Amino acid sequence: MRKSYRILYQGGTGEITEKKSRFIANLKPVETEAEALAFIEETRKRYWDARHNCYAWIIGRGGEEKRLSDDGEPSQTAGKPMMDVLEGEKLVNLCAVVTRYFGGTLLGTGGLVRAYSKAVQEGLKACTTLTVEPAVKLSVTTDYNGIGKIQYLLGQREITTLGIEYTDRVELTVLVPDAALDKLRADITEVTGGRAGLLPTGEVYYGIFNKEVVLFPG
Repeated sequence: MRKSYRILYQGGTGEITEKKSRFIANLKPVETEAEALAFIEETRKRYWDARHNCYAWIIGRGGEEKRLSDDGEPSQTAGKPMMDVLEGEKLVNLCAVVTRYFGGTLLGTGGLVRAYSKAVQEGLKACTTLTVEPAVKLSVTTDYNGIGKIQYLLGQREITTLGIEYTDRVELTVLVPDAALDKLRADITEVTGGRAGLLPTGEVYYGIFNKEVVLFPG
């Protein structure tokens, strides 16, 4: 059974200051280890004079790949609290890098944990996240007598129409969430007296951004 997941759709940057130390969080969507490593290296070059560039990433729809680094900070004080924030937000396919410019005052282990956590939280405020749901593209073919009933039904269920073609019949391509597919097929069959053709044409995932449907590979 396919499940929904939550991704970073657009990255962002946030910054906090703790006892004159600057913590700059940069977050970016990534889908592979190579993309994550490239982003970490790019961040290190941008902040070449910083003392630490700590990171955490989660890759895979189920969060199958995870990696973190304290980059010279005391063990468990940077990468783990960063990872805890990402996991707490249930996000996947993203990489977070927190750059620290030392301000001259030691923060202690508890202070570092709080600072790195807070920096990632601040960075997330500048990002856009999406909940991605599994769905099926469904081709619905009907005569002109049935189209009004079908469109009314789709409107009631808030089902997105991706395309429509008019020939001697009408063919709609609609995006149906997995959980709604069986009921919708039964209802379309009922309202058209079994005269509508229903054909799944592909599995996808989708999210809604600015009221627009964004499709992802199935």
